[in-house]
Amino acid sequence: MTTSEITPRGRVDDFLAQRRFAMIGVSRDPRDFSRSLFRDFLARGYQVIPVHPECDAMEGLPCAKSIAAVTPPVEGVLLMTQPAVTESLSVDCAAAGVKRIWMYRATGAGSVSSRAVAFCKSRGIEVVAGECPYMFLPDTPWVHRLHGFVKRISGTYPR
Repeated sequence: MTTSEITPRGRVDDFLAQRRFAMIGVSRDPRDFSRSLFRDFLARGYQVIPVHPECDAMEGLPCAKSIAAVTPPVEGVLLMTQPAVTESLSVDCAAAGVKRIWMYRATGAGSVSSRAVAFCKSRGIEVVAGECPYMFLPDTPWVHRLHGFVKRISGTYPR
């Protein structure tokens, strides 16, 4: 199946089926949303490798300084960065052999960059261009279920 044949929901499910992926853009602030999501993935049994060029460890796990420094390499990356940063990181991910990229978004642009999406597609990288992983994980707090419900009734929930 080619990239164009996979549905948006299929890309979400494929990404979440990975049990090991890197997360770039996790805040050093333990109260930040990105840290909460990071901790929740760990609590759900995912092996999430934090990537941060200025941090040695996060939640007791060593941080890789770049996606190229992750060993063994990962096939998926969750980006929680600004769109301009997402563009350069997409190039780094392609060079590292990453096959799946999730550009986080709850509101606003999030991490999504149309240039980064186009770049990834041109390289055969599966992209979840937006969305919050919490909407697709079981047993999440009500606010995340509400977010998913609003997207369903507005017709913007991935199918």
